[in-house]
Parts: sequence; C-alpha cells; structure tokens
Amino acid sequence: MSAPALKRSLVDIALEQIRQRIDNGTWPLGQRLPPEPELAEIIGISRNTVREAVRVLTFSGVLDVRQGDGTYVRACADPLAAMQALARSSVEQALEARGMIEIEASRLAASRRTEDDLVDLRVALAASAARSGHEDLEDYIVHDLAFHQRVVDSAHNPVLSQLYRYFSQVIRVGLERTISDPERPQPSFDLHRDLLDAIERQDADAAAAANRALLI
Repeated sequence: MSAPALKRSLVDIALEQIRQRIDNGTWPLGQRLPPEPELAEIIGISRNTVREAVRVLTFSGVLDVRQGDGTYVRACADPLAAMQALARSSVEQALEARGMIEIEASRLAASRRTEDDLVDLRVALAASAARSGHEDLEDYIVHDLAFHQRVVDSAHNPVLSQLYRYFSQVIRVGLERTISDPERPQPSFDLHRDLLDAIERQDADAAAAANRALLI
C-alpha cells in the first residue's frame, strides 16, 4: 500500500494559483491584481487565505502592496528562489555572474552618470580605501560592495540595481573566500580608481576594462 500524499496547505495552493497567473501572463509585470474579494473568488479560496498568500509574495518581492491603491506585480520570478540558487553557486560561477552585471553596468555608468553620481562614487571609494589593508575584512567588503553598488546605480537602470542588491550577499561570501585566499592574486586598489576615472571622463570601454580587471 502506497503512502498517502502529503496534504498541501490552502496557503500553498493560493500561492501556486497566483504564481501561475503571473507566469502565464494573466497578471503581467506592473499589473494590478483584482481586489481581495474578487481574487478570493477567482482562486476559490477564502479571503483570509488569499491575504496570507499575498503577504508571503509581498515579503519575497513578487508583489507590491500600495496602501490605498492596490496590489501590483513587482517581479515575474520569486527572488527568494533565485537567491537559493545563487547561494549554491561556486566562487567561479558567482564571479562570472558578477562580471556580467558589473561590466555592463560600468559601461552604462560611463555614459549615463551625473555629477551627483560622481560625488557619491568618490565618497564610497574614499570609505573603501580607508579600510583597504586593514584586518577587519568584513568591514572592508561591506564598503567595497557599497562602492560597486554605486557604480551599478550610476547606470540608472533600476533592474540592474535591484538585481545587484539581491546578488550582493552571494558576492560578499565569494569575496570573503577570495580575498582571504593567499593563493589567489589580489587586484590592486588602483583599479578601483581607474574605474572611477573612466566613469568620470565617460570612457565606457575603459570603465568596462577596469571592472573586468577587478574580477580576475
């Protein structure tokens, strides 16, 4: 006799129903979901259960609840699932993915940066430089990633910025392993200055090259 199937909770079923409709385009990115009573009727589950499912999807970044306006689709994929996959990646895989984001962002930053961006970049780089070579590795990494986040933000592409924020925790773990590894060559801090200089003079190729050198 086979073992009975595990009974799924009603919240799980509601989550699946909402995700399916997002995945198949019924509720595309930016779409406002039906009001809660209508949503409960569409899914065929109580309003309390639907409310809890919406709460879960809001926490994970899939939905955005705007007070007095409604609930909107914020992402077509669950960032928590993506983060779980990222957490299982190797250092080399993380560096490859980091390069795909940062190098293109550096190129865009050189073309799109504003004077305010340059001010923020200089402040972030100075804070990182002040911690370079110190024994507090974690403090240095936090400030190094803050500088790179500023570079990505200077591309003025909110998708890249948000993606890098999700990815930063995985990058942090990779940096802890690479920087503390005496067998790995460590990039010169001058490369960070080269990156900032290239962005300042709006040289996209030089910015991409400097960022690529930082990831070797």
